[in-house]
Amino acid sequence: MKSKRQLKIIELVEEEEIQTQSKLAKRLKEEGIEVTQATVSRDIKQIGLIKVPMQEGGYKYSLPPQQKKKINVQGRMKRMFQDSVVEIDYSSNLIVVNTLPGAAQGIAALFDNIKLDKVIGTIAGDDTVLLIVKPEEAVPEVMDELNQLRD
Repeated sequence: MKSKRQLKIIELVEEEEIQTQSKLAKRLKEEGIEVTQATVSRDIKQIGLIKVPMQEGGYKYSLPPQQKKKINVQGRMKRMFQDSVVEIDYSSNLIVVNTLPGAAQGIAALFDNIKLDKVIGTIAGDDTVLLIVKPEEAVPEVMDELNQLRD
């Protein structure tokens, strides 16, 4: 849930002028993510958000310049994989990633954000992510990428 929430925070500050932690918490709640102000504060620190001036005055949250276009999604995914993935298997053009309970949504969100070339879709439950690979011949390549995240 933390990774999913932090990815949503990044998305919100890139798309909107979020000026306060309370506005960020309100927007997260509107997106269906219940948070406290303390959680938002911790997330802001962990993501490394900064305040930058707006043209019409005041300040808004933003990613630091060095992170604007290159968020360390790969590093976050590697940590999540090492902490949460139990097993990876495949059949035909489908890859199943089994996780600890509650971790599948965050991992699926990361897959969606890094946009794996050969993966045309993901479906996540509580502890399982289904990756749909096209063409079927690309499954070994995608499996290699996933297994590298576990090492």
